[in-house]
Amino acid sequence: MMNFIDFRSDSVTWPTEEMRAAMQQALVGDDAFGEDPTTAELESYGASLVGKEAAVFVPSGTFANQIALITHCNRGDEIIIDDRSHIVQFESGGAAALANVQFRTIEPKGNAVTTEEIISKIRKSENSTEPKTALICIEDTMLNGNTIPLETMRELRYLSSRYHVPVHLDGARLFNAAAAQNVSAAEIAQNADSVMISLSKGLCAPAGALLCSSKSFIDKARAKRSLLGGTMHQSGVLAAAGLVALKTMRQRLSQDHETAFYLANSLTQFSELQIDITSVETNMVYCKFNDENFESESLCDFFKSRNILVQLNPQEDGLRLMTHRWINRQDVDTFVKAMEDFLKAN
Repeated sequence: MMNFIDFRSDSVTWPTEEMRAAMQQALVGDDAFGEDPTTAELESYGASLVGKEAAVFVPSGTFANQIALITHCNRGDEIIIDDRSHIVQFESGGAAALANVQFRTIEPKGNAVTTEEIISKIRKSENSTEPKTALICIEDTMLNGNTIPLETMRELRYLSSRYHVPVHLDGARLFNAAAAQNVSAAEIAQNADSVMISLSKGLCAPAGALLCSSKSFIDKARAKRSLLGGTMHQSGVLAAAGLVALKTMRQRLSQDHETAFYLANSLTQFSELQIDITSVETNMVYCKFNDENFESESLCDFFKSRNILVQLNPQEDGLRLMTHRWINRQDVDTFVKAMEDFLKAN
């Protein structure tokens, strides 16, 4: 068990005992030669879960996203993407540095980007002075933990076919989105040409992600993985944990969602906080402080003194709180009591 309560992310989770045992006993070979049986099993199983032909195992979700961009695009191409997305905000400018592409970002008027907003950004001219619209990127769940409506995803598939622009789905938390909408991950992912799934966000694997798509696309992506130094040798040790994650952890994600709703509901008692409980769909809770001058640094230090780890939201006017396997209702009650004490002291 963790000896602290960590709300910072669902990537802080420790591997389960079953994962540790699987890693110790994993059958391995050299994946550079395509000879690691556990990695091959993970890739096949992961691809089947999202309805794709093939997958390639890589060290991280960012790595998977970046080789997807490099494989889909040529230098100088343009990608249509939500300005708030992980690929734009938290991947160290990789699209520019590695794929040599530019973004045409959307600032959605509503909670989620719409197909109308995407259409307005697609370059329909064949003027050689304009960049080519080469890819549409979508993230589900989004950075705020909300899901993309399934109908929007279906409309996006139609739009993609109409304008001949492929879609990449950043599905770091795709299984959360599927659980929240009570559908399979494949039902969502079928509307994209390629999809990334993380094994370490909410699923408790220590590392790793899968990029899934058609066999021909994944063959090309493997070459890009090698180019960026991502080919691992006895990768079955890590893949074994990923297999356990996909086979045992997806089914319990709804528990994290229930815990997040319990957390949000518990925080509504504080008039000093703004909580939109209707926006809590998955395992993320955002709370803002009504006082614009609150001391963010003292807030984090205060909770740390109570053995609770928290992270400011991107605007630094409140907190982003995430639930996961190692957070239960008793932990939430402990956090809420600490929040009460902090507000009384400040």
